[in-house]
Amino acid sequence: MTAPKEWYETDFYQALGVAADAPAKDVTKAYRKLARELHPDKNPGDAAAEERFKKVSAAYHVLGDETRRKEYDEIRRLGPLAGGGHGGGPGGFSFNAGGFDGDVGDLLGQMFNRSGRQSGRGGVGPQRGADLSARLTMDFVDAVGGITTALHLTSEAQCSTCGGNGSKPGSHPTACGVCGGRGIVDDNQGMFSFSSPCKACRGTGSIIVDPCATCRGSGVERRPREVKVRIPAGVNDGQTIRLAGRGAPGRGGGPAGDLLVEIGVIPHDRFGRAGDNLTMKMPITFAQAALGADIAVPTLDGGTVTMAIKPGTQSGSRHRVKGRGITITNKSGARSGDLIVTVHVTVPTSLTDEQRAAIQQLAAASTVEAES
Repeated sequence: MTAPKEWYETDFYQALGVAADAPAKDVTKAYRKLARELHPDKNPGDAAAEERFKKVSAAYHVLGDETRRKEYDEIRRLGPLAGGGHGGGPGGFSFNAGGFDGDVGDLLGQMFNRSGRQSGRGGVGPQRGADLSARLTMDFVDAVGGITTALHLTSEAQCSTCGGNGSKPGSHPTACGVCGGRGIVDDNQGMFSFSSPCKACRGTGSIIVDPCATCRGSGVERRPREVKVRIPAGVNDGQTIRLAGRGAPGRGGGPAGDLLVEIGVIPHDRFGRAGDNLTMKMPITFAQAALGADIAVPTLDGGTVTMAIKPGTQSGSRHRVKGRGITITNKSGARSGDLIVTVHVTVPTSLTDEQRAAIQQLAAASTVEAES
């Protein structure tokens, strides 16, 4: 087992003023009390208090973690034989005639599980928030024309009490005394030097001495929130809209994630859709189909448009009204689809004597036979 040099030289229990067998809760309590008393904000210009604050932070970095505390206690029990008395280089490594006499497994573990030396760079640093998903069901007309609406979510959001910094109101995070605010710590192993995220501050570079009671120092809380969203014109059923920065809040000053909104469109009772085109079925009379006519075709906005029916129009034929479809606006500009009208000749279910006589005359004069 290889440990930092200061583990052999420093009594961390004495630094915190607790007994070696003190329970974890007492260790934490002692650290928080000393951190408040020695905080640089309360002792401006006091170099001694600042140095003591760093030592207290370093002590808690070890004793506040169950695994590190056990390793530290074992080193205290073994004394120099724990690694400091190998007679070799720093960290318990030595070389002899037979070759390397250090803890090879520990060295290789650090080489393959830690990054190389990164002086001046951050550790874990700011972390981007998670992407969130939601579903929005909307009317056909709103999907075609676009709409601004509100989504009601229950998710992680920036803490409303501390504003996201994790500290109790009236206080704020302070630079980590273990890594000096860098977010990483260096571990010199003789010829090698490794850097890894600081475990005392979890790579953030700062320590929260007085955690916010609402979020317990995390900076986020789970609560209902309303998100106003603008759904662009022309969205399709099943389409997913990505709203940048509307997802879960980031950590350590990182950016928020995105909100992915899946669109559900309620079908219209008269209009359908084919790409950028609107579709509809339009009934016409036999006379209109045979003789031709100008008919009024309803539009999605509640108005009408005149469409010419040529003489001899067949039932089931499709007719196009230019520019009366769905308008899509993107970076390239705006484009509009068409209104595709499928006409169907209606057959009357009841006739007057005059209508019956007229149709009989037409039938007698007709020379067109139905195709078999």
